[in-house]
Amino acid sequence: MTVSELIVHYLRALGVRHVFGYPGDPSVEFLEAARREGLDFVLATREGTSGLMAEATGMLTGLPGVCLSTLGPGSSNLVNAVANAWLDRVPMLAISGQIETRREPFFTHQVLDHEKLFGPVCKWATTLQPNTAGIILRKAARIAMAERPGPVHITTAADVVGAQAIDDRILLPPLKAQAFPMAFAADAAAADACARISAARRPVILAGIAAVRADAGASLARLAEKLGCPVVVAPMAKGVLAEDHPLYAGTLDMACNQFVWKFLAGCDLLLATGFDAVELIKPWELDIPAIHIDATPNTDQIYPAELELVGPIAAILDALGAGYDGQPRWTEREVAAHRDALKAKYYEGRVAGRLNPTDVIDVVRAATPRDTIATSDVGSHKLLVGQGWTTYAPRSTLMTNGLSSMGFSLPAAIAAKLVHPDRPVACFTGDGGLAMVQGELRVAASLKLDPLVVVFCDNSLNRIELKQSKRGYPSHGTLIQPTDMVKLAESMGCAGVMVDSAAALERVMSAQRPKDRPLVVGVQIDPAQYAAQF
Repeated sequence: MTVSELIVHYLRALGVRHVFGYPGDPSVEFLEAARREGLDFVLATREGTSGLMAEATGMLTGLPGVCLSTLGPGSSNLVNAVANAWLDRVPMLAISGQIETRREPFFTHQVLDHEKLFGPVCKWATTLQPNTAGIILRKAARIAMAERPGPVHITTAADVVGAQAIDDRILLPPLKAQAFPMAFAADAAAADACARISAARRPVILAGIAAVRADAGASLARLAEKLGCPVVVAPMAKGVLAEDHPLYAGTLDMACNQFVWKFLAGCDLLLATGFDAVELIKPWELDIPAIHIDATPNTDQIYPAELELVGPIAAILDALGAGYDGQPRWTEREVAAHRDALKAKYYEGRVAGRLNPTDVIDVVRAATPRDTIATSDVGSHKLLVGQGWTTYAPRSTLMTNGLSSMGFSLPAAIAAKLVHPDRPVACFTGDGGLAMVQGELRVAASLKLDPLVVVFCDNSLNRIELKQSKRGYPSHGTLIQPTDMVKLAESMGCAGVMVDSAAALERVMSAQRPKDRPLVVGVQIDPAQYAAQF
């Protein structure tokens, strides 16, 4: 096999179905190998968005998302997406072409040092050579998947991609460590943890993205039910506990963030379960005891934990449940009262007779099935989607809350429809975020994908404008010229409509939508509610 053929065969063996990218001269051999072997290549409109599609694929599947760029500006344009996967803890294989190996040491045109460029924002940056190709691919896959998962960048030189692979072995590593049941009976740390839980009057579970990666949702629910313990989730962990579960208690650092933090501050023991502090927007100010439960130690030390239980998360939770013989600490009525108060806070600031941001989320959620995948961009609307969009299963609400790059939601929606073609997808974005990636509407239409694209139109970078206002400054450098979303959609081969009321949006949602292209719904909102929320 050639090196390119080996890469394609290896990706297929991993279970990868799509590669997203924007190719160049060093990609020609790879593209041909992918075509011959039936590995789908999705041509994005630029390298950055192809990387975001790959990241979303990794979020959805738990396998490395794969993206491809050429050399020079192609590789530098890919950096943001790799950094996004790095801080969102998503496995990724990012492949960039490079000039021929004989010229790389001295030539300058379009030559960047990829290891220096990508090294700070990935788990490993390496170069593929014919005599080590098989082992490098194996190591790259294992590193990308290991806790905490993240991106690996691979450089492929123009004279290597078509060369014969000397090391052509396709040996897949175990992508996850085997999780053995934990025997806690004689374990001092476990006994200490159970004693602390038994002594707590108001414990609470704070669940994060590592619990999603560990498929710990069922164990989490069992422990919460045995303890009678409310569960607050981090934004990227939405759905790890179904949000109609009687012990679900809200999402951290989204809308109503002060209310949720106050709720946590009133507890007397925090079980930080797979919680990754990379998602924190506000500083950690809680002064309550915490137990860290994760596959990795609490090396960040952003929040203090007096006790660390490190290992397979689901097994730890099951063992803690088995070791607890006390009574439930909270009643469902108490948690329900908290949720009712949270809901009231969520709707504060609504303007009667206008289309409020929460109206948009409510109408779309009411009109879409339970298994709908929602993708959210970055901006004021994300904070409301993060709190108000009801999620019933893990990996069903996709957002970036590590690096938090604008422009994420539309590429993520495309990836979601490719990975789960039979599930509805609702993409929430702002007019600013859409402007960064609007060319991908044409990609979605060309692939005959039908995500619902909901655009919050307020003609501003609202998050920054609100901060200007709080300091008594006028809006300057934060205003966006209006875009005719209908014309934009039609120019990209999509259907489009504008609405300015909840009733009009309800009519759109109840009408028949095209099945072979996106429907872009521009919602002309009144942004006043944002000021009340944040």
